[in-house]
Amino acid sequence: MKKIVVIGGSRGIGNAIVNALVSDNQVINISRNQPAQLHPNLTHFSCDILTDELPTIEAVDSLIYCPGSINLKPISRLKLEEFREDFEINVIGAVKAIQHFLPVLKNGKNPSILLFSTVAAKLGMPFHASVAAAKSAVEGLTKSLGAELAPTIRVNAIAPTVTDTDLASKLLRNEKMIENITDRHPLKKFLSPNEVADLANFLISEKALSISGQIFELDCGIVSFKI
Repeated sequence: MKKIVVIGGSRGIGNAIVNALVSDNQVINISRNQPAQLHPNLTHFSCDILTDELPTIEAVDSLIYCPGSINLKPISRLKLEEFREDFEINVIGAVKAIQHFLPVLKNGKNPSILLFSTVAAKLGMPFHASVAAAKSAVEGLTKSLGAELAPTIRVNAIAPTVTDTDLASKLLRNEKMIENITDRHPLKKFLSPNEVADLANFLISEKALSISGQIFELDCGIVSFKI
């Protein structure tokens, strides 16, 4: 049974990942709030990734860092502090977790790290300056660490489009907005958290041992196609 640390597994995509993994793996969730589900394979540590000391865990096979932000404003209204906050939660938090768990990850079984970007890092989108800048840094981190930690630890990232979570609720708050979001995607859909969790499960599995340093655009066609 693999031992997997999930940072931010109490809600949204992180919680879907916990649900997908917990039946067949030992899952350690680290977040401010405890996940709603209870399972004998699930352990929770209450912790703020940016301000608290991370727990000591003796063995880790995979680290999944899920926290993110959606702070959509015109550049003229974005404060420098908001840029810093987005960079802190998306990049500095990931670096802190990686540095903390790296010594035990190196001794894990087929160890891997999984981070999260966004389609906005590739696709120029108005009002996404802060999150796109932060997530672009995550993509650079993924590629750099993938090279640095090879062949011992694989490092990949998922870049989802709009996903039906609390974080994206402002983008999906009424039927008209849902219709517009759906229509913008060539596949005429947006993501469920379970779809993202399925890809995450694959990328940390032994089926993906030849994959590292990659950014996987789970985009419903919005980046890849122009229709």
